[in-house]
Amino acid sequence: MGKNEEQIQVTQHAFLVAWGQFAREKGLVEGITSVKLRQKTCQHRPQTKVLEFLVAILGGTRQLQDISLAAHPLDKDQAVGEAWGQAAWADYSGVSRTLSSLSWEEVYAIVKALDEFSQPFLAAELEKLVRQKKRLILDGDLTGIPVSNTSTSYPNAAYGHMDDEIQLGYQAGVVSLVSETYGRLWLSGTHHPGDTVSSTQAEALVLEAEARLGLRPWRRTDLLEKRIAEYGPIQESLQQRLQAQQNGRQTAIDRHRQAQAALDEHLQELESVEQNYRECQRVERPTSRLALLRKRVLADRKRCGSRKKAVLAAEAKLAKTQARVRELLAEIDGLRQRLKRFQAENQSNQQPIDAEFRLDAGFGSYQNIALLIEMGYEVYTKPHGNKTAQALRKQVDDSTAWTRVGANAEMVAWANFKPKGYPYPLDMAIERFYTGKTLRHSALCHFGKDPVVQDLPTWFEHYNARQIIEAGIKESKQVFYLHRIKVRSEPAIFLQERMALFAANFIRWATSWLAEQTQPPDQTLNVRKLGIKRQVQVGAHASAQVIRNSNGMFLRFSEHSAFSGRVLALPGVTSPSEKPPASFFDFLCRFLSNRF
Repeated sequence: MGKNEEQIQVTQHAFLVAWGQFAREKGLVEGITSVKLRQKTCQHRPQTKVLEFLVAILGGTRQLQDISLAAHPLDKDQAVGEAWGQAAWADYSGVSRTLSSLSWEEVYAIVKALDEFSQPFLAAELEKLVRQKKRLILDGDLTGIPVSNTSTSYPNAAYGHMDDEIQLGYQAGVVSLVSETYGRLWLSGTHHPGDTVSSTQAEALVLEAEARLGLRPWRRTDLLEKRIAEYGPIQESLQQRLQAQQNGRQTAIDRHRQAQAALDEHLQELESVEQNYRECQRVERPTSRLALLRKRVLADRKRCGSRKKAVLAAEAKLAKTQARVRELLAEIDGLRQRLKRFQAENQSNQQPIDAEFRLDAGFGSYQNIALLIEMGYEVYTKPHGNKTAQALRKQVDDSTAWTRVGANAEMVAWANFKPKGYPYPLDMAIERFYTGKTLRHSALCHFGKDPVVQDLPTWFEHYNARQIIEAGIKESKQVFYLHRIKVRSEPAIFLQERMALFAANFIRWATSWLAEQTQPPDQTLNVRKLGIKRQVQVGAHASAQVIRNSNGMFLRFSEHSAFSGRVLALPGVTSPSEKPPASFFDFLCRFLSNRF
């Protein structure tokens, strides 16, 4: 290319061009296009259509058909295709067919390619946090993805709680990392039917996050060993109760047998006396032997009935205790297996990290809190249900001093408080606040070394900072339209979920990459000042000229765009992998650019 020569294209999706350059330079395009898919290639490779699906998500496409039927169709934008290393894009119908044909194995391979692309960025952020000896702050949540309640075409969809309603759909378990560089990074996302509840997913969320991080805290095996040892007296007491109930059951059986034997004896006697009275034609009088014998048989029958009930009651108690023994033994065995696993994990943990998990009340059962404690995390959560809050309310009265922690919130806290059923003492607090004219109460709990009871405003603020993951969920639905399922195959639905999370990370990395490059001194577009929402909803649909010359590659936004007159330099790959022949439209754009 000569010094004064330049190539000019026009795009209606400027930021998609910039992100394509980033994706190619960092190896994302190669990673996705190298995934083996069993589908045949007609006009477009199936890998190209998977990549097109990702680009559509990055562009905030609401419906899959918008790829081809929007005001400015993505599949007609040659500049975007070249930026992503593709000669052309497929029609949305072809993308739909490819996605519907993907198997779980193929989707996992695609997700693996996304994770491999993400790993260097995640590793750099982790290295920075570890080097600075800062705690890793993880937030977990379960978010609903509803579909039409009348739909029958979504596989394995189920009714569950979504957005404070019972709706048909799916649940996605997500974990995010608080990042100083990027604000928030998604670590993991798992796919579940809509009837999945938070309380069953705490361990799965933690293990998914640790798998992505490649790091974990030092397991608190000392606490777990002590917890197991405390089961000894409980088990002994339960065994004593079991033995007493077995003896009681046997006693009840023996007494029933005695009553039954007496009844049988008196029935035989009654039959003999009745026969004697008939043969002798004797009259039965109220105080006669026959009348008294009938009363005795009636009393024996009543006694047999009551003693049979006593046997059934004894057997019910025994069965309940036997079930509790089995449950306890299984619980102890599970804890011993956990201890064995944790001991092995500690032996192989060469670089334990300081990390905390923040979860909402749906995850706050005592089993989950105990598990997170034993896994080594600083734990910030709310207790599951309202029983704990009710118990704490009984600890306060009119003389209790409340601490203001927010505009309309106050707290009272206790250190080393052990709620009923919890294996470990916790820092507990009750907060009260007004929503409108209604006074509400809720409980907070914490385990770890942070002196939260001495600084209630910081505790309140830090826990509520988990709104960062709620903002991320909102972003995934309002910017990347995760809640608008674009496919009907379950593997493809999972792929959409993971691509929406990946897209949020990808744009943050791309923003940093663009901002670090040398930009023209005048009229430079400052991408750092653009949030994710504006980049997707405005930048990804802005018209611009894509200019390639000897100085590199640039985006010059048109006067009809929101960034009129601004310029953005695109470093890295400066020429398309498959250059199409120049069209009359390209020639006209070049002529007008040179003329004016």
